[in-house]
Amino acid sequence: MLVLNDKSLWMNARIPIGGGEPMDAKEILINGYEDILGALESILSGLTDEDLSWQPHPDCNSIGWLAWHLTRLEDSTMAYLIGEEQLWTKEGWHAKFDRPADARDVGFGHTPQQVADFKPPDIQTFLDYNKAVFERVKHYSLSTPESELDRPLDQYWRQTPVKVGWRLLSVLEDCLQHTGQMAYVRGLRQGKGWQKY
Repeated sequence: MLVLNDKSLWMNARIPIGGGEPMDAKEILINGYEDILGALESILSGLTDEDLSWQPHPDCNSIGWLAWHLTRLEDSTMAYLIGEEQLWTKEGWHAKFDRPADARDVGFGHTPQQVADFKPPDIQTFLDYNKAVFERVKHYSLSTPESELDRPLDQYWRQTPVKVGWRLLSVLEDCLQHTGQMAYVRGLRQGKGWQKY
C-alpha cells in the first residue's frame, strides 16, 4: 500500500512486494531505473544498425536515437543532482557515440534532420552506457538519506518548486515512456512476434 502525507510523496512510500518486507522509496527508484536497463536489453537484442536507425516516418524518432536520448536524460539529471560532471564527458561516452563532448547534447529540441543523422553505435555501447548511469543512480540512492528526496531544487514546474524525489520520478516516467516508444517502433518494423514471453 502506498501511503502519502502532506509532507512528502516519498518519505512514507512503502509498498509490500510478494508478501515480503515493504519497499522504501529508494528501493522503488532503484527498481524502476533497473527496469529501464532491462527494457533496453530486451528491445535492442538482435537489432541491426539499419533497425536502430529506421524511422517509421521522417519526423519520428528511431530506436537508436530514443535509447541514446533516454540515457542522456538519466545521466544529465544525475550529474545535476549530485553536482558532478556527466559520465557522458567524464568517462568519454561521447567519443564512443562519435558525438561532441557537449554536456548539453541530450536530444531536447533536435530537429527531424538531427534525429535522422544520428549514427547509432553497437548495441553493447548503448547498454554499457546505461549500466554506468544506472550504477550512479543506485549509488546515489543507497548512499543518501531518504530526506534527500525532499530537498528542493532550483527548478519549478507550473509554479511549483521541484524536489529531488519528484525530479527522479519524472525522469523515470519519461524514460519508461521512451522504452515503450522503442518497443512500438520495433513492432512496426518487425511485427509483434519480436517479443518473446
